[in-house]
Amino acid sequence: MRTILFILSALAVIGSGYWAYRENYQTQDELDRAQGLRAEITAARERLAILRAEWAYLNRPDRLRDLAALNFDRLGLIPLRPDQFGRIDQVAYPLPPELEITDSVEVSSVGASNP
Repeated sequence: MRTILFILSALAVIGSGYWAYRENYQTQDELDRAQGLRAEITAARERLAILRAEWAYLNRPDRLRDLAALNFDRLGLIPLRPDQFGRIDQVAYPLPPELEITDSVEVSSVGASNP
């Protein structure tokens, strides 16, 4: 009986050792994958910062003004003036379309009676 107990104990130790070994390597693989994702996120943030800087550089008011002046014949863009702005109450919103009544329904109070 002792021999069987020793064998089962040894198998349990070997099994738990194998399980711990496998879990350790799976954990290491997941940590490596997470580190790779962090590196990708960092690179994407750096690219985004560069793109934002380029966008700000290309949208400089003096550059846009010069481009509008160069392409005035094609585009017809003119500089904005303060008198071109208005108030919100000056905006003419379209009226909602009127619905046509095609089939009329007659409503009468003759049929309604109290018992």
